[in-house]
Amino acid sequence: MDTGSSFSWFPCTKRYVCKNCSVLSTFIPRQSSSSKIVGCMNPKCGWVHKSFNQETKCQNCQSNKQNCTQTCPPYIILYGLGSTGGISMVETLNLPHKKVQNFLVGCSLFSSNQPAGIAGFGRGKSSLPSQLGLKKFSYCLISQKYDHTRKHSSLIMDSESDSDKKTENFTYTPMLKNPVIPGNAALSEYYYVGLRRITVGGHKVEVLYENLSPDSSGNSGTIVDSGSTFTYMNRAVFNAVADAFAEQVKEYGRAKIVETLTGLRPCFDVTGNKVVRMPELKLHFKGGAEMALPLENYFFGVNDGKMEVVCLSVVTDDSLLGPELVSGPSIILGNFFMQNFGVEFDLRNQRFGFRQQFCS
Repeated sequence: MDTGSSFSWFPCTKRYVCKNCSVLSTFIPRQSSSSKIVGCMNPKCGWVHKSFNQETKCQNCQSNKQNCTQTCPPYIILYGLGSTGGISMVETLNLPHKKVQNFLVGCSLFSSNQPAGIAGFGRGKSSLPSQLGLKKFSYCLISQKYDHTRKHSSLIMDSESDSDKKTENFTYTPMLKNPVIPGNAALSEYYYVGLRRITVGGHKVEVLYENLSPDSSGNSGTIVDSGSTFTYMNRAVFNAVADAFAEQVKEYGRAKIVETLTGLRPCFDVTGNKVVRMPELKLHFKGGAEMALPLENYFFGVNDGKMEVVCLSVVTDDSLLGPELVSGPSIILGNFFMQNFGVEFDLRNQRFGFRQQFCS
């Protein structure tokens, strides 16, 4: 599930090429009577290829638009560390209480460094919320401690709710309007929120306003992205946050070797400590909403058998684990931050809600 992109896709050929990724059962379109390849003149082709000009690209359709057999061009989608490619098709999506016909989905033929498929929950026309007409959706991510078990996180999709009332114990902040930049359609996919301040141990981290609000080129600002593991901060914001921890943590020594090996920093040697104490990390949003994070949500434990180390689970441009971003949001709130939080995307009222809870 990815709130940072909209197009949904999965493997759909027995000859699926998957490099450095896992493959689940494969869907074979020929075995379904309701599967159809998207035609070149189909408006949904433009959902996949955002800058697609049907008048010039669908040349074989100009004389016979009603019965044109020219198909929508293949897609290639690039992600932070990988890619996928295939053909667009429409299929009937069967839900417990609803059938959605002509649901646009990607029939992927190859992938690199990706999961077995992606369910797009972004703001674009091709996303599940848009195609299903959802009023809101919410999820609760279990702790990463259960990564190697059969436990699953919960997802609720609501297409009926028209209530303006707050969900019990949820705190809300408005979703911001997406910047519109010609040639950068990816910005329209994101859920921007107004992060106004970051505090470490109760002390305000000095972050320039220009890093918290998108500029005329679509750079800066904060988005919520369930498809990112660790939270990303651009170098200026990250350095300020990392320095705040380094200055306040005096009880533990720095684990420089682990920092070099992982690309994460700061890392602290906590060997022999049954209880680890760190300054509280708190996010302050527009409208007064505050997210106080549990320690396990922003520090990651590393144990190599010789020493126990905890590292700040935030990445930046110069991190071995970070995306190589030169433009776009300054801060990407990833799913590690959100474990054991109920989060809600209230699309009807354009607000983002959250509450700390045990996700089971």
